[in-house]
Amino acid sequence: MADLAAIILAAGKGTRMKSKLPKVLHKLSGKPMLEHVLDAADEAGADDKIVIVGFGSEQVTEFLGTRARVAVQEEQLGTGHAVLQARDLLGDAKGTALILCGDTPLLEGEELKKFYETHLKNGAGVSVLTAEAPDPFGYGRILRDDAGQVTGIVEEKDATPEQRKIREINTGIYCVELPLLFDLLVNLKNDNAQGEYYLTDILAECLKRGRSVAGIKTGDFDMVMGINSRRQLAVAQKVMNERILGKLMDSGVTVMDPASTFVEKSVKVGRDTVLYPFTWLEGETEIGEDCEVGPQVRFTNVKVGNGTHIQFAYAHDCQVGNGVHMGPYDHLRPNTVIGDKVKMGNFVEVKNSNVGVGTKLPHLQYIGDSDIGSGVNMGCGTITVNYDGKVKHRTVIEDDAFVGCNSNLVAPVTIGKGSYIAAGSTITKDVPENALGVARGKQVNIPGWAEKYRKGPWAPFLAAAKNERLLPLIFFPCHKPQ
Repeated sequence: MADLAAIILAAGKGTRMKSKLPKVLHKLSGKPMLEHVLDAADEAGADDKIVIVGFGSEQVTEFLGTRARVAVQEEQLGTGHAVLQARDLLGDAKGTALILCGDTPLLEGEELKKFYETHLKNGAGVSVLTAEAPDPFGYGRILRDDAGQVTGIVEEKDATPEQRKIREINTGIYCVELPLLFDLLVNLKNDNAQGEYYLTDILAECLKRGRSVAGIKTGDFDMVMGINSRRQLAVAQKVMNERILGKLMDSGVTVMDPASTFVEKSVKVGRDTVLYPFTWLEGETEIGEDCEVGPQVRFTNVKVGNGTHIQFAYAHDCQVGNGVHMGPYDHLRPNTVIGDKVKMGNFVEVKNSNVGVGTKLPHLQYIGDSDIGSGVNMGCGTITVNYDGKVKHRTVIEDDAFVGCNSNLVAPVTIGKGSYIAAGSTITKDVPENALGVARGKQVNIPGWAEKYRKGPWAPFLAAAKNERLLPLIFFPCHKPQ
């Protein structure tokens, strides 16, 4: 048996979320609320975790996988009844149960660990984590005697007017000795305003048995914030983001405008990097040192090297090297690797491709399913034509090649090392090393054509349109002059 077993309550419907999704699976900073609670339990030292499920149990169980054991609360009969569902899994185990709520995603593992260690030090049968609430409405109030010892918890609906003035509230987080916990739970009564078995009543039951009860206060009220609505979720998101950005700034990252910058907890950012406004970094994104990111950058699962400058860009599931200049308005799609010192201009999209060191990708390009070598110059407006309607093919452009503007490279095709592609070409065959590839229609000039055209049957109409300033709106067919 584990010394510390976490019992996490996640059976509620969360009706105020107005959602088909179980409340605990709503995301905060990119992860379900329940996952944040599990992470905190791990950090606190819990080596056994039991999640009590009810509403949406299939979805919650599927999410958990093998990360925690599951107990089902078939009937919603209160928090005490919910915890009792863990009895069959824990049995007569000895140690400590850490009881948590699955809708408190701001929990800090270090704070929980201190709470657990203080509980052990006090030798109490039950310890409850308390906090001072700016507005205690809706919370259970902590009752203490003249000596400051906890005597019980009274819920909002059962409290007297005088008790409702108390600002010290129950956070819903407990440490309880095992197997004492289940001995207390089976003796609970439901003679209260809700007709439920309150977990809070274990304090009075513990005192009846001559065991001590401890109230351990945390100074971080935000940490124990419970989420019951989407509004509260937004408030929690703001708090978490402020904490994440604060830690980044303390580590040497410059955040130009924290109010408009969003970074998930899992993201890593190197020292002396600057994050400009409206930057969103998500998932397993890693940004190196001495970078400039933003404004208006959204990266998901992107690894970026050192000294890279990126603005107005979207990328996901790809890599960007050192000293890259990217943007504005670029899009990197999955399985793309951008090498060191690459320069990407405006409106460049790269997908499932490798781009070598020092290559230039000027503006207005689509690079798909391609392997581009080092020192390549891709003229603006170039497209690698990778899809034939059934199969996607690769384009290979070897080192030091030069591709002229507005070229189409129809895959599968290889452009040899040091070769040139004439501007405006549509290349359908391999170009050997150091060769010139030209594939475009021969230009033909017809002297006097325009003058004859203007004097043809369209001439009166053209003159009228010109006089009425309508000429730019007219579509002219390719009429052969007579």
